Amino acid sequence: MNTFKKIYCRIFQTCFRIALPFLPYREPELIDGFKNVPAVLKKHHISHILLVTDPGVYKLGLTKPLEKQLSKSQISCTIYKDTVANPTSANVEDAKDLYLDHECQALLAFGGGSSMDCAKAVGARLARPHKSLSKMEGILKIWHRLPLLIAVPTTAGTGSETTLAAVITDADTHHKYAINDFNLIPDYAVLEPSVTYGLPPQLTATTGMDALTHAIEAYIGRSTTKQTRSAAVEAIQLIFANLQNAYNNGNDKTARHHMLRASYLAGTAFTKSYVGYVHAVAHSLGGCYGIPHGLANSVLLPVTLEAYGTAAHKKLARLARLTGISDSDLDAVAAGEFIRHIRNMNLSMNIPETLDGIRNEDIPKLARYADKEANPLYPVPVLWGPSKLEQMYHLVQEVNENDRSRNSEHPGKAA
Repeated sequence: MNTFKKIYCRIFQTCFRIALPFLPYREPELIDGFKNVPAVLKKHHISHILLVTDPGVYKLGLTKPLEKQLSKSQISCTIYKDTVANPTSANVEDAKDLYLDHECQALLAFGGGSSMDCAKAVGARLARPHKSLSKMEGILKIWHRLPLLIAVPTTAGTGSETTLAAVITDADTHHKYAINDFNLIPDYAVLEPSVTYGLPPQLTATTGMDALTHAIEAYIGRSTTKQTRSAAVEAIQLIFANLQNAYNNGNDKTARHHMLRASYLAGTAFTKSYVGYVHAVAHSLGGCYGIPHGLANSVLLPVTLEAYGTAAHKKLARLARLTGISDSDLDAVAAGEFIRHIRNMNLSMNIPETLDGIRNEDIPKLARYADKEANPLYPVPVLWGPSKLEQMYHLVQEVNENDRSRNSEHPGKAA
């Protein structure tokens, strides 16, 4: 990255950090269990909602207990259940049309980050019916209040129930982009551990590492506050103490409860302090290849933290000491032990070290997407341009035997 762009990025980030106390951030109000959802809806004079979910959640019957509570209270529920893993603009338009056709009055996102992102984007399109989603990419492009939005997370990872962001993939170009606006923060959230009990171990692992990525990137960035640092540290401590238990025993109520809490805290932290290059690269991979976001983050996290080098050592070392991972007084040593602990977590949960399907010819384009998303918005420890970002794709690229001899000519590529 050239010097002038670095100066611009840091000035932008500094202005944003100074403005933080004056911006209209808020946290969703928590609803205690499904049984109290109807009362909240009636308080807002709502009698018909659109529930946005995905095929897997719907087939597992996870929405049924809430549907019963709504039915008992004579609240109608139309269901959109076709959200894909990386929600597309086509998903959003289909759900929006369903909302309008059935004269719904509010949105309820039920699922992982994909369902929540889809519901948020539906709300954005309802709030700005004459503005396309692509025109909302970036920061503060909505400026209108959404219909009432309730979020029910079924994975402990995305933190989308707390955030001002929705990530959408263009159905035609496959470009994955973020929409950021205060109006996207849900009005209410329901943290219900029972809906996470039956999650497959691998999904538990990757969504948990997604939450860890949120917390770490929020903490090591340059736009933190006392509140976001505290939330990030608590989230990291909870994840280190509970993710393995949730992975080993999906019905561990205590572990599931703590992981939902950790995801929520990490979400509140990165909503204000933002994330970093792990997310920028992961988003581009999800848009191009459909790689699940949590998996991409899990694989990229230790690689990217290591690549930050000395710029991240001090804060990573502080996290290592606060979480009991290291007692070394040397920042480089403690930071290294922290990164090694993350790698060991991935290994213990059978998360791979590389990602399959990344094509060399796509990497320059992907790096440009990541650069556009991250710079100047993300207050990363050290600034990278597209050429440096390209190395991150190579470092996590799955290489087959036929490619090994060719890639030996390119030291940046991981075998």
